[in-house]
Amino acid sequence: MHPFLEALGSSTIVVVEPPGSGEGHWAGAPSALLHEGTWWLAYRLRRPVGRGYANVVGRSDDGVRFTTVATITSSSMGAATTVLPGSASEAWKDVVVRAGEQGWQMWACRHPLDLGDGEADRMSTWYATSDDGLTWRLHGKALGPGEGWDRRGTRVTSVWDAADGTVQALYDGRASAAENFHERTGLATGAPGSLTAREGPVPAAYGQALRYASVVADGSGTRLYVERARADGAHELRTAYVSQPS
Repeated sequence: MHPFLEALGSSTIVVVEPPGSGEGHWAGAPSALLHEGTWWLAYRLRRPVGRGYANVVGRSDDGVRFTTVATITSSSMGAATTVLPGSASEAWKDVVVRAGEQGWQMWACRHPLDLGDGEADRMSTWYATSDDGLTWRLHGKALGPGEGWDRRGTRVTSVWDAADGTVQALYDGRASAAENFHERTGLATGAPGSLTAREGPVPAAYGQALRYASVVADGSGTRLYVERARADGAHELRTAYVSQPS
C-alpha cells in the first residue's frame, strides 16, 4: 500500500475537534500549505442545522497545533468573480488549485443534475487550466467513477508531482448515494488531465468517512490532513506524517 494511504489508515492525530457531538457535526475539508516555515490550514465547520456555517484559517509552527487567525461565516462570504458557472445540468464544487511556472491548474468536482436532486450526488473530477487564475479552460474529465468502491463518484482532493513527470493524487470515492458524506480515500496517478485509480480505499474509521485528504511536503517528508469519522458519527480533522525515505 502507498505510504500515504497506510498513514491515513493508522497513525493520525486530532488537529481540530468537531463543533459538537453526533451525526452532522464536522470539522473537515482541509486545505493546507507551508510558506516560509509557517503552516497554514483552512477548514470547514458544519452542524446539522444550517450545514456548513464557517470556514476557519489557522497558522502553526509545527503543523499540528494551530491558532485561529480568521473565521469567515456563510452569511459574510461573497464572491467577486465566477470562474466555473453552473447550469441546470451541472454543478461545480470542491476545487484543488495549483499555481506554478506553467500557469494555473484546477481539478474540480462536477455533479450532474440531469436526473434530479436524488441523483445529484454522482461526481467526477475535471481538469482545467488558466493563465491568470480567473479565466479557466476546461479540458475534460480527469478521473471518473470506477467499478467498485468508487463507482458512484470520484473527487480529487490533493495533487502533487511525481519524479517521472506525472502527477499523483488522493481522491474521495463512494459506491452509492447512501455513502454521500461517508466517502473513503484512494490513490490515482497519471497526467494532470488523465488520472487512473491505482489503490484504495483506506479502511475508514468505524467503516465510513475518511475524506478530503490534503498533502503538504516539508523537505523532510510529507504531512497529510484528512477529515475522518469518529465513533459518535461526528467528523474530526486529523493529521499524519510520512518521513522521506533515507
